[in-house]
Amino acid sequence: MTTADAGSTRRRFLACSASTLVLSGIGNVASPFLSRAADRPNISCGLQSGDVSTDAAVIWARADRAARMRVDYSTTESFRSVLGSRSIDALPASDFTAKLLLEGLPSGQDIFYRVRFDDIADGRFAGETQIGHFKTASAVMQSISFVWSGDTVGQGWGIDPARGGLRSYRTMLDNRPDFFIHCGDHIYADCPVESELKLPGGDVWRNIVTEDKSVVAHSLAQFRGNYKYNLLDENMRAFNAQVPILAQWDDHEVTDDWSPIGSIDDTGYDETGASRLVSRARQAFHEFVPMRTRPDQAGQVYRKASYGPLLDVFMLDMRSYRDSTWNKGDDQAPAFILGPIQLAWLKRELAASDATWKVIAADLPIGLISLDAIALGDGPPARREHEIADLLSFIKRAGVSNLVWLTADMHYTAAHHYDPDRAVFQDFEPFWEFVSGPLHAGTWAPGQLDNTFGPAVKFAKGCSEAQGENLAPCFGLQFFGHVSIDGGSEVMTVTLKDVDDHALWSVDIPPRPNARLSRLSSGHF
Repeated sequence: MTTADAGSTRRRFLACSASTLVLSGIGNVASPFLSRAADRPNISCGLQSGDVSTDAAVIWARADRAARMRVDYSTTESFRSVLGSRSIDALPASDFTAKLLLEGLPSGQDIFYRVRFDDIADGRFAGETQIGHFKTASAVMQSISFVWSGDTVGQGWGIDPARGGLRSYRTMLDNRPDFFIHCGDHIYADCPVESELKLPGGDVWRNIVTEDKSVVAHSLAQFRGNYKYNLLDENMRAFNAQVPILAQWDDHEVTDDWSPIGSIDDTGYDETGASRLVSRARQAFHEFVPMRTRPDQAGQVYRKASYGPLLDVFMLDMRSYRDSTWNKGDDQAPAFILGPIQLAWLKRELAASDATWKVIAADLPIGLISLDAIALGDGPPARREHEIADLLSFIKRAGVSNLVWLTADMHYTAAHHYDPDRAVFQDFEPFWEFVSGPLHAGTWAPGQLDNTFGPAVKFAKGCSEAQGENLAPCFGLQFFGHVSIDGGSEVMTVTLKDVDDHALWSVDIPPRPNARLSRLSSGHF
């Protein structure tokens, strides 16, 4: 890395993070950076858009101080004709982050938005302007493409500029998807980033290091600092500015394998019985992710995202409502991973969906054996598997067709096909589950499946036994998935890819007739 490159990296850091920079290999702490335009608020951490539908989207940005965010939006990159302008204040209570919901947008259109921050007291002091882009969902049959993955900056593998930073984000951007599903582990709050990690063969991985990312996160500032650390990466910022996100969380946004009861630090529980650690982590997640804010659903992650007549996406939360037994104990005791309220919502929304394809975005896979997840081993449903069995039986009875599960978490990529003819529990229709990730974290070997719901591995790739687990990102085993749905044939094509954009495996899935609509038309639903 040249001296000029090093200076550029340092300036990007100082613009993005309020944390103190500790330069790799140097023990002293850098002095605070003073802008030459110190009286003008500026954008730090880039732009994001999210929760895009046929007529709406959320815009996100963060200022470097208290300021007023102004957003103009247009269907032309020149902004010759502006559709509208909105503003909202970015204040210390949200760490100077701000989100705006743009509504009344035209469907199936490229939307360009420009963001700047103005001084709250004197609007004449306006900061820099940055421009972002997203595309609204089409209200008619129009081809769709999107990518999904998870697991960002895990196991201490942080941003090494000499190795290209978070390269998967650049590769996904090159695919020009309509949107991105992040299946969780946006951060690894429990995995500090050190200045150096040794690689096989004696080479060294050198991380950018910040104060808040150098320790296990406990305070709100440290959780926020994890998100700000990731946003130092120019690949992520470029991707975020061009591709809207549908976000869910998993465990590492809080701590490894967390559950509502039992995952605490020395601050314990609040007067409502909620873990204060989880509450701080939840606040930071919602501050830094461009999700819609609904006053009647404060803090809720699960939701449906309608992307026109071809696709509905059902974003699950497999953390907030689970039992706290780590899937162990007496099979007669209540065990669940969705909880009764979320499960009832999912059944209701699936049954009501008129979209050709229903994608369930899950933060954990169904059939991979894990005490933290669902599967426990071969045999009939046990503990949390009862909840999944109930859901799969309902889907069959309600005639919900063309259902695909997408997930991450396992740090390798795989295609699983579930079939009742191979299963111990058989009251369901066959379906696909696709696993991908990590985006930038250690890679693991493929895991073991149980036979409860009859999964078969059609493809799997992770690290080999010789390579060893927690394989560094520089070895190329970082993965994401690409989905395309043809607007004419309605065929879904799923392709598993790696960080170098190699297509590792692909399958075309033709749509089946919508059994639910057939029953409605015949009066037998």
